[in-house]
Amino acid sequence: MGNKTQTSSRKLDHLLICRDHQVEVGNTGFSDVRLVHEALPECDLGAISMKTRFLGADLSAPLFIAAMTGGHPETEEVNRRLARAAERLGLGMGVGSQRAALEHPDLSASFSAVREEAPHAFLCANLGAVQLRDHGAEWAERAVEMIDADALCIHLNFLQEAIQPEGDRDARGCLAAIADLCSGFRTPVIVKETGAGISRETARLLRGAGADAIDIGGFGGTSWAAVEIQRAEDERQKALGERFLDWGIPTVVSLMEVAGDGPVIATGGVRSGIDTAKAIALGADLAGMALPLLPAAMESDKALERAVGAVLSELRSAMFLTGSASIDGLRKSRTYITGTTREMIQNK
Repeated sequence: MGNKTQTSSRKLDHLLICRDHQVEVGNTGFSDVRLVHEALPECDLGAISMKTRFLGADLSAPLFIAAMTGGHPETEEVNRRLARAAERLGLGMGVGSQRAALEHPDLSASFSAVREEAPHAFLCANLGAVQLRDHGAEWAERAVEMIDADALCIHLNFLQEAIQPEGDRDARGCLAAIADLCSGFRTPVIVKETGAGISRETARLLRGAGADAIDIGGFGGTSWAAVEIQRAEDERQKALGERFLDWGIPTVVSLMEVAGDGPVIATGGVRSGIDTAKAIALGADLAGMALPLLPAAMESDKALERAVGAVLSELRSAMFLTGSASIDGLRKSRTYITGTTREMIQNK
């Protein structure tokens, strides 16, 4: 199989595996977090504002449609639906890794379609840290230009790379490449994990390198080890993936380690509007969601809008029940933290 076919086929494999198989592993920590109920909310549910700002963009709500797909012709309609939802609802959106289209520009339509459908939305391009190191700012510029992006995500997915048969396992020089990019890049740079979380120490390195925001991509949602187990043909590779199913920093723990020093997106097992509200109360600027929206995005525009609408309705109700008339109010809400999450944050 040629490089083009292999990379593009892998993108479709990932999408279908996420739709058709159980790939969620672990506990994010959201079940250990309880928002303090306000018995006298003193606000009007119908007048609550979920509006917020992120990296200079005005958004209707702090829900981010996290990176899912692209790079194969059959993924284009999914990205179009996601983009139409982002445009209609005033949300931010990220696309999947653009590596396939950067290597083979004839695959770019599955990505460029998002700006066609969402001319006003806050869109994030997506490039791997290894590809940035190997190809430099030129690829970063091309990724941004491909979708006329408002920000560029540099993704870190070394757990997946370690298990994937065709993975990039040399991580040397990636931090320096990020610093070089940030020093002169005119588009905001977000550095994101993809399911294993970001520690306090790594966050400091990334902030020091000039990253404008961090997407923690914590443990407890979609496991790329689980995805690669489904793809593995070699029993040893499959066994390696199974050993690392429980690897990573839970989303809530990662969020509490990273929040407070700059803009943060909380992704990794965010499964409801209540989880979104908890993430905001714990210091996130946005909460990102991918897998829960995927089946609806593969079905129809109407199904996707219903799914996103349900999340936003839950968020609004959680805000009402904490007495938060605005997102700034929600950020000040008090929380109770129990269980393993409490133990981990006390030991950090």
